[in-house]
Amino acid sequence: MASKTPASGTGSSWIVIVAAGVAAGLQVWKVPPAVPFLRHDLSLSLVQAGTLLGIVQLAGMLGGLGVSLLAELIGGRRCLSGGLVLLFVGSVGGGFAWSAAPLLVSRAVEGAGFILVAVTGPGLIRRTAPPGRFTTAMGFWGAYQGISTFAGLIVGAPALQVLSWRVWWWGMAVIALAPLPWVLARVPRDEAGGVRGAANALARIGRTVRAPAPWTAGIVFACYTLPWMAVVGFLPTIYRDGGMTGSWPGVLSAVVGAANAVGSITTAALMKRGLPTRSLIVPAFALMAVTSVLAFAVDWHGVPAGTAGQFACVTVFSLTGGAIPATLLRMIGELTPVGGSAPATMGLIQQLFNAGSFVGPTVAAWLATRTGNWHSTWWLTCTCTAVGIALSHRLRPRTTVPVPDTTAARCT
Repeated sequence: MASKTPASGTGSSWIVIVAAGVAAGLQVWKVPPAVPFLRHDLSLSLVQAGTLLGIVQLAGMLGGLGVSLLAELIGGRRCLSGGLVLLFVGSVGGGFAWSAAPLLVSRAVEGAGFILVAVTGPGLIRRTAPPGRFTTAMGFWGAYQGISTFAGLIVGAPALQVLSWRVWWWGMAVIALAPLPWVLARVPRDEAGGVRGAANALARIGRTVRAPAPWTAGIVFACYTLPWMAVVGFLPTIYRDGGMTGSWPGVLSAVVGAANAVGSITTAALMKRGLPTRSLIVPAFALMAVTSVLAFAVDWHGVPAGTAGQFACVTVFSLTGGAIPATLLRMIGELTPVGGSAPATMGLIQQLFNAGSFVGPTVAAWLATRTGNWHSTWWLTCTCTAVGIALSHRLRPRTTVPVPDTTAARCT
């Protein structure tokens, strides 16, 4: 049986894995500050821009469970490393795109790399993080999207004032590959199950897919990521459409993304002090709904210092939303059925919340196009949060610890 205690010299490996997650997340968040330039240079419509933002999640919609099986066959470290390489290839190719079609194809390649990193990351953290640091490590993993949002927008906004979007794409390609040597040096080598272990892995995945809890958790996760991605992904565009100029749209959006990371890390600290995990989800959804209504239903242009008021609402929306990924990721082991596979639970959840990330920006752009402004965004956010609240009551984590899945522990 594989031990959960990391091997000597690998106690900080979880930091390397989080860094790889941030590098992968940057490939998602390099797009929002570049949207105006892409629309001008490649003649993209607003809906195409929304699809460009969300299509990197397409591989996650289709291949989360497949990645969990691949990790059983070749190992989690190899999957993570291969994901970083695919992100590099996709970003380099995207920099040469001459129209929307090849750019979308390159984003799909990046999506394949992103899902390899996103699905195997939590399992590798479970394998390498010291027991006393596990909750903290998962909190930081839950924050990687917020961290990458902040970094991508705070750097992208001023960088794109002096660089072309193509140079920005190639720079992001270098960043995608940067963690690879660190991963190879610090993350323990794989002990994959091989072909013989595939039959057992398929049986565990089958038990996981037949259980209701992973599906429920995945849909709850999607109810968070769909509105969050829709709002934060288009926030620089929303600010520019409102008349804001220069680097401010990107800077303010970056702060909103950082708030999400703060929310996730703070939630992990609260859980480490004994706060029940399920008590966090419903209040987080409720606050997301209230703040989104205040941010988008109110005409802030007619209010003194209205931009500051709207910014405060969106920041609280992102901050409180950060509690949801931190909570659900901490519950992965409890949501896995007896005899099931924790990596498969993560893969299934990844497929569902990536579906939300893919759909969110496109639906938000469609609503804005049909209504002529962004005020209708709260229709989307409130619908999703209402569904999330209703389904969160159906989450029934196990209270007993299952027999350890030694193959899963080895491979992911």
